[in-house]
Amino acid sequence: MKGYVLAEVEVTDPALFETYRPLAAAAIAAHGGRYLIRGGAAERVEGTHPDRRIVLLEFDSPERARAWYHSAEYQHAKSIRERAARTDVFLIDGHP
Repeated sequence: MKGYVLAEVEVTDPALFETYRPLAAAAIAAHGGRYLIRGGAAERVEGTHPDRRIVLLEFDSPERARAWYHSAEYQHAKSIRERAARTDVFLIDGHP
């Protein structure tokens, strides 16, 4: 079963966020993750949730996704992201 990370991101400090991006990408790659969605155009067809950047990551297992999120490499990047954006992050188990 795959593991996924879904993030809804509202960037509040674009310059600082740009320092986060390569650190996060390196940590994701080090844990075998890959971007399925990284921003891009989105069309709202239902709901009233504020428009935010959507990121979807895929890992080989839910355990790998959790290991990445809690890793020292990502925690460093996360500390930067927390100052540069408002974010909701979900760890999601894939369908068996």
